[in-house]
Amino acid sequence: MRCIPPHLPKPPRGRTVVLGAGKASAAMARAVEAHWPGPLSGLILTPYGHAVDCQRIEIVEAAHPVPDEIGQATAARILEAAGELGADDLLLCLISGGGSALLALPAVGLALADKQAVNRSLLRSGATISEMNCVRKHLSAIKGGRLAAAAAPARVVTLMISDVPGDDPAVIASGPTVPDPTTFADAAAILDKYRIEAPAAVKTHLKNATEETPKPGDARFDNTTAIIAATPKMALEAAAIAAEEAGYKALIQGDAIEGEAREVAKDIAATALAVARGGDPASPPAILLSGGETTVTVTGRGRGGRNTEFLLALAIALQGEAGIYAIACDTDGIDGGGDNAGAVCAPDTLARAELAGLDAAAHLADNDAYSLFEKLDDLVMTGPTLTNVNDFRAVLIEGPPGDDADA
Repeated sequence: MRCIPPHLPKPPRGRTVVLGAGKASAAMARAVEAHWPGPLSGLILTPYGHAVDCQRIEIVEAAHPVPDEIGQATAARILEAAGELGADDLLLCLISGGGSALLALPAVGLALADKQAVNRSLLRSGATISEMNCVRKHLSAIKGGRLAAAAAPARVVTLMISDVPGDDPAVIASGPTVPDPTTFADAAAILDKYRIEAPAAVKTHLKNATEETPKPGDARFDNTTAIIAATPKMALEAAAIAAEEAGYKALIQGDAIEGEAREVAKDIAATALAVARGGDPASPPAILLSGGETTVTVTGRGRGGRNTEFLLALAIALQGEAGIYAIACDTDGIDGGGDNAGAVCAPDTLARAELAGLDAAAHLADNDAYSLFEKLDDLVMTGPTLTNVNDFRAVLIEGPPGDDADA
């Protein structure tokens, strides 16, 4: 992994302990091992299927996005290891998207089942990742800056790979090593906003608000540094360079787009049609690039998946417009809780669906885009990519018939 070595700190006088969690954390740990000049040890928590071989850093796999007992037990070990560090020691923390669900260490008075119930509801609610992680922080004994607080007075350097709109370190994996500006009241308001009926223990915990997360200005963060080593913007800029080299005008529409996936699709479809039909804001051949994290409010019987839902809504909005193709994938290789990264669509997507006896509008209404693309053999199946810089969407608009994109 090229993004980690340039940001490694100098070794300390004491011990170096590597701790962390996320979909990219095991690959990050391997990069640390390959480039660290001295002794080290550590413990990393990553989803099932995301482990890589490390020699000195222990890698543990656990469930994601709904946590399990292994995640709980390993999170407790991570917190304990941080608490054993002294002033001469270094905690090198490796954090990426997915870390919040993995670090499933309930606050005092809560059980894992309470966190699992709230997590399931949040995932189906349409809440943004910032909102979900605000709630998670206030049900946790390790997130929201608590890991860094446990490590004080040791030096803490956190290397992060961002999967959140805006790249806020306090939101990435619920910011276990950075101050938390949100409150118990904020978390309770989010549950109310999405009409989530939380377990009684959760309601009591949020109402009592007996131990708030560490806030900006807390002296326990005086010896901490957080560095974002990779971002969605970097991925989009690299894609734009590749597109330009292939002869396409690349338009980056944003790296932090949020909102309901089907509504975002309508906006992007309108831009694609404007390019195809009128050359505004660019003439074809062109490609529209965007990132961020849309949401899906699951009201139907389907499995959701924000990238497949985006693509199906896009295909419906485009109505088979000639020369427009699209791909939407989660860069970690998993679209929500599915086994796919995302899918692709083309001008003939709706026609092929109709021939297969599939009602595209009905599938969208049922939050069941996955099965439609599965039956069309248009799912993108990558498996875990061992990185995570949020969603990647590309809409390609070819030139008029006969045009050469390399001209």
